Amino acid sequence: MEFEPEIVAFCCNWCSYGGADTAGVGRMQQPPTTRVIRVMCSGRIDPAFVLMSFLEGADAVLVTGCHINDCHYIDANYKTKNRFEFLEEMVDELGLEPERLRLEWISASEGEKFANAIKEVTENARKLGPSPLRREGVL
Repeated sequence: MEFEPEIVAFCCNWCSYGGADTAGVGRMQQPPTTRVIRVMCSGRIDPAFVLMSFLEGADAVLVTGCHINDCHYIDANYKTKNRFEFLEEMVDELGLEPERLRLEWISASEGEKFANAIKEVTENARKLGPSPLRREGVL
């Protein structure tokens, strides 16, 4: 049986979740590997949520938010950017490949960009194989 990765995607309510919806309504092809977690703002994603996703068995995590300078909460996505840099270091400390963590700025009108990001994250996770932290049947 071929390995099917499990991916967690954190999507901000105002832009990237809309992008996910646009991808779905537009019937854009994407693998069924992702669990979307809707948050009010990418700036509210606690790094512990991302790390816990990995510790609970996610093979990859995608963090998405409004484009820089287009945040509904003024500059919260700058916080996301800073936290993401911290998370990159933590993923390295956990011994995970950096390709297992990705940040994308996606607006509500960019359904194709969302679908492509899901495809790319899924393909990267397939190439890497199961996360060394993965426990079967957790997600």
